[in-house]
Amino acid sequence: MISNSQIRAKARDVLGRNLFSASWLYPVLIAIIVTAITGAVSVTFVGPVVVYGLLSVASACYFMGRVRYSIDPKQLESSIDGVKNNFLGSMLTGILYTVFVSIGSLVFFIPGIIFSYSFSMAFYIINDHPEMSAMDALRESNRLMKGHKMQYFLLNLSFIGWMIIGSALFGVGTLWVSAYISTANAVFYEELIAGDKI
Repeated sequence: MISNSQIRAKARDVLGRNLFSASWLYPVLIAIIVTAITGAVSVTFVGPVVVYGLLSVASACYFMGRVRYSIDPKQLESSIDGVKNNFLGSMLTGILYTVFVSIGSLVFFIPGIIFSYSFSMAFYIINDHPEMSAMDALRESNRLMKGHKMQYFLLNLSFIGWMIIGSALFGVGTLWVSAYISTANAVFYEELIAGDKI
């Protein structure tokens, strides 16, 4: 597995140097859409839980396409492919993920964090393997993340400085940071499965 600095460098290569190019602005648009949909359905407790898996798989599909196939950043419709291939599985993955992480958090805060990292790759996996059940995707994520949870935690932790800077810019900058994080997470998954095949 490559280092987190190399993962971030690969993510920057995918996004490019121009923060106002299509390469960045379309991922920012995805962040806006996800935030808007989540906000719209948050009037009930059930709404966000139901759409979480669908949004997570759609986002994973788009960023995997950018990392894996260098798809045109304007191809937002590519994000629908993962959900379209396994609508019910995508939704159930999100529901089960939320249930397990919530149960872990109720038991004690730390198990909730561990569960969230253990199952974090399930949305990429269900996208890659639409034939899998939601439970199988969570199990496979747990298997893949053994020995890698700390690195993934540190990868996400490394963006805190950028989030603080983004928040200082009336919160608008956090949209660019979200695009950066989503791309880096997709790179992490690609490296994880590449190492698993060795």
